[in-house]
Amino acid sequence: MEATLKGRIALVAGATRGAGRGIAVALGEAGATVYCTGRSTRHKRSEYDRPETIEETAELVTAAGGRGVAVAVDHLESDAVAALVARIESEQGRLDVLVNDVWGGEKLIDWNAPIWRHDLDDGLRMLELGVKTHLITAHHALGLLTRNPGGLVVEVTDGTAAYNREHYRLSTFYDLAKNAPLRLAFDLARELEPYGCTAVALTPGWLRSEMMLEAFGVDESNWRTAAAEHGHFAAISESPRFVGRAVAALAADPELRARNGGSFSSGELARDYGFTDVDGSAPDCWRYLVEVQDAGLPADPAGYR
Repeated sequence: MEATLKGRIALVAGATRGAGRGIAVALGEAGATVYCTGRSTRHKRSEYDRPETIEETAELVTAAGGRGVAVAVDHLESDAVAALVARIESEQGRLDVLVNDVWGGEKLIDWNAPIWRHDLDDGLRMLELGVKTHLITAHHALGLLTRNPGGLVVEVTDGTAAYNREHYRLSTFYDLAKNAPLRLAFDLARELEPYGCTAVALTPGWLRSEMMLEAFGVDESNWRTAAAEHGHFAAISESPRFVGRAVAALAADPELRARNGGSFSSGELARDYGFTDVDGSAPDCWRYLVEVQDAGLPADPAGYR
């Protein structure tokens, strides 16, 4: 992508892996300076106990053409987030893009378990990780972001407002955790509007995250081979860079404020802005889910990527 964001300062909260890493790298691809935060470092792993680190993400941002800055932060710790924002203010004097992508709840979901059977501690932890972190980060970061018109806040979630309104999402706790960012984007839009800034909610499609690729026994070089057992995944999945390019396109849009408070998917924004995934395709996952997978039809990407 062209270096349309050169000179812009971004904070990707939750940039260690998955969508957060893809967003950070795509912002770097567009020339931005990106502060990449998370709990997993080369010296200490988070409760996920996975190998991806924020230092690795920052290096990928720099290699893509931007400048990556890794900062170890637990976004449940208010003082740590305040210190992060103070550092950005001291080093850059501004913040142009905040991406609230903190999550961390995959291992806590009890799929399709009613609330009285779902582990309560796991469910409440999911809400802490997926909602409280976003509120703490917005509280501390938006004072800096609103100093200059044109700022963008992206609340990353799972599902568009339209899809989630009609569908039960795995469990009560997960449903709440993923619908809260949609409402948060709506609320922040009203609070940011007088400052000439914009808030949106954004969902990737079926993401080829590190954890998802491992679960299907494939990697980014051969994910299409999952078709035999996981046809819909092979048909419509997208790389984390795809949703990242959606964020970069939003941040570069001179008419961005027209989207204030909206809910969007990576596939929808690809149609609007003309960007593609790393393989040159433009998967429209949420339309595919409704029209093909949820309709019980066989996997077929024709017309959807």
